[in-house]
Amino acid sequence: MQNSQLLVTAGKKRAVDVVVQTISKSDPAAVVASEVVLSDPTNVEGTKLLAEKCRSITFENEWVDIASLMTLQNQGVSFFPKIESITPLINKISQRELLNHLDIPCPEWMPMPINESSSFIFPKEWSFPVMAKAASGGYDGKGTKIIQNLKQLEELIALNNDVKWFIEKWVSYEKELSIVATRDVNGIVRSFPIAETSQSNQVCDWVIAPAHINHNVQLMAKNIASSLLAELDYVGVLAIEFFYGKDGLLVNEIAPRTHNSGHFSIEACSSSQFDQQICISSGIPVPMPEMTVPGALMVNLLGLPSNYPVSIDGRLEALKIIPGINVHWYEKKEEKTGRKLGHVTYLLEKDDAISRKVEATEVLKKIRSIWPNC
Repeated sequence: MQNSQLLVTAGKKRAVDVVVQTISKSDPAAVVASEVVLSDPTNVEGTKLLAEKCRSITFENEWVDIASLMTLQNQGVSFFPKIESITPLINKISQRELLNHLDIPCPEWMPMPINESSSFIFPKEWSFPVMAKAASGGYDGKGTKIIQNLKQLEELIALNNDVKWFIEKWVSYEKELSIVATRDVNGIVRSFPIAETSQSNQVCDWVIAPAHINHNVQLMAKNIASSLLAELDYVGVLAIEFFYGKDGLLVNEIAPRTHNSGHFSIEACSSSQFDQQICISSGIPVPMPEMTVPGALMVNLLGLPSNYPVSIDGRLEALKIIPGINVHWYEKKEEKTGRKLGHVTYLLEKDDAISRKVEATEVLKKIRSIWPNC
């Protein structure tokens, strides 16, 4: 619940009390929250109790019970974003259907059969490898599989589990990009600088903002974000991940919440993505999120194997010695390999994009010498 922890911290800066619904008092957000409702976040009875303590409710993730929350909304509970606005976004297949309906470019895709007896025709113009993605529940590399041949595809179909999957044509891209945008109750859209992201084992490794892209790509990304926010009458924070390459700008995934790729905004912008969420959901006038420095690097800190020779405390102390480093630690109780435990931000000083990339690369090497990527 690192996003909730960062949201609570942003609320404190605005003197806004944030109540958290969580299953454990030891969750990172619960430790710093004004009050805690001890209940699984998907439990509607717990959400009813949360509504009694709050003026409005916002979300850390999209794993919600739409039908139950819609009932609460119809009874007068105020959600940001509204339940009908996030409904098409909680499932990656419905996301793709929405993008196709709006003629917003995304990778070619098709639903995967749920069993071996289902009719299945592999498109002639496709070739292996392809990407298989779970329609729901996937994050940080989970719920995705690279399929190298027809045998592997048939094996995945034969699993016949309860999760629907779809298949995506392989995308060759030059860069992965991300934009975090917000829309307030008056329909005003604001966006953060577009960031370049880098993945390792399908988990975000680092982010540099602003991305080194041309003006036309920036305009298209912002127009796509504005179009989606308006179409959904979405009020809140939304992130869009893109592939960019020879096929142009393609939407990879939409996240109806604050996003890992926007964490740089805490230090680098006049209003962070979490500040935007607090302002929008609590009725505070929403500021424009201007970048206050030439650029920023954000690096994720993932859990390392149990036999790693340097302790967490030792690694954190070594990171803090690097001049200019801002360490965000999520206070999670257990270090599991690959688990997001925190992130660091470094504010870049160079004025041009190429020099900033060199500067960021040097800092990244220092960080990874202390805290390698698992």
